[in-house]
Amino acid sequence: MVHHKGSPADVIPLQYHAQMLLDDRRMGAFQAAIGRVVRPGSRVLELGAGTGVLAHFAAVAGAASVIAVEREPSVYQAASRSLAAHGDDVVVVHADARSFTPPPVVDVVICEMLHVGLLRERQVEVIGAFLSSYAGPPPAFLPCATIQAVQPVAQDFTFYGYTVAAPLFQDPSAAQPRTTPLAPPSIFQSFFYGAGALPAECAADARFVVQRDGELNAVRMITKNLLTEEPAPVEWLMNYLVVPLPAPMRVTAGDTVRIRFAYRPGDEIPELMASLYAEVLSPARSG
Repeated sequence: MVHHKGSPADVIPLQYHAQMLLDDRRMGAFQAAIGRVVRPGSRVLELGAGTGVLAHFAAVAGAASVIAVEREPSVYQAASRSLAAHGDDVVVVHADARSFTPPPVVDVVICEMLHVGLLRERQVEVIGAFLSSYAGPPPAFLPCATIQAVQPVAQDFTFYGYTVAAPLFQDPSAAQPRTTPLAPPSIFQSFFYGAGALPAECAADARFVVQRDGELNAVRMITKNLLTEEPAPVEWLMNYLVVPLPAPMRVTAGDTVRIRFAYRPGDEIPELMASLYAEVLSPARSG
């Protein structure tokens, strides 16, 4: 799939940004992380400002300068109004974060263009663009790292007698009675944003030993972001994403199954689904 700058897939309307303000896990984690990373006198650059709340946290933490870059016009206007109303000394720039030229020195880069699985949003692309155009001393990144895992599951896709196998988001803090894990999650990707090359794809070729009988009909994508390492780790676990397999299969405890997929950071969920493949490598009965 080719992404076009300015296409609807790139734009997140104001109402969705505002909805993020209700996510206490997100808000509390970012407030704590920014309070630990941003020091009085820090020069902060936020790429993808959204409602401006993270830039506000940075200003409250005592940053000497905060530049917040936002492309979508209504979101930019809302952030500008709210930051001004709070009296925050934040420069809000109406620009595409991928083509924005950073100032000569940045101490902290905040970029929360994140989606579970690194799908849809432009975290990797935006930070890659920043790194390619920035020549100053290395900044701290917030988030500083991403860890991705995948898990085989049996998912109940029947609702009021109607069955439809469709991607589902899950709150990781809530019980999920419709989801039966068939094996523990397996980490397939982890990296730091400020260390080395950023990943060109999100790919897994993982083996699992099934722990219970069931119908393997989906995988659960798990994404955790390490917001800070020092002075104390702050983690943010995003919503899970359950993605149906092309063809369900019966599995037995002891079976070894293989799950693989590959997509680019920023791809849409259908790209993940199109690449998703699962097979039983060695049935339990053969061992």
